[in-house]
Amino acid sequence: MSLDLYLKETAHLARQQSALLEGARDMLQRGEKLTPLEESGVLHALQILIENAIGKTKQTLKIANEPVPASAYDAFEALTRIGQLPSDHLPRWMAIIGLRNRIVHEYMNIDIGRVLQLIEEENYKIVVDFLLSPINDN
Repeated sequence: MSLDLYLKETAHLARQQSALLEGARDMLQRGEKLTPLEESGVLHALQILIENAIGKTKQTLKIANEPVPASAYDAFEALTRIGQLPSDHLPRWMAIIGLRNRIVHEYMNIDIGRVLQLIEEENYKIVVDFLLSPINDN
């Protein structure tokens, strides 16, 4: 897949999943309770967004001729090291990766109330913004 097509698909997925989360946010802000199916949709949308960001991070490293680590944590640290991500964003990304790991591997220990608060406060927007931003070719 060409880089241009990859970035278009990344942006498409980001917009699609963001729209789902915005719908959930709107419901929450109106005081509506999400159904279990809607809560599962929120978790899935977050997982897709975060995995998409991890993939873009690894693509960015590859384009920069940098080693591509298997660990998402290490990939974001490398992105920071090469100046593609502000260092003050790194702690948020570590938490975001931790959320993805919890959704995938520790799904029985998810505090859905905290996840819904994250949605209500739009804390997922950092991921969407990253996915919609161009890759810098320093």
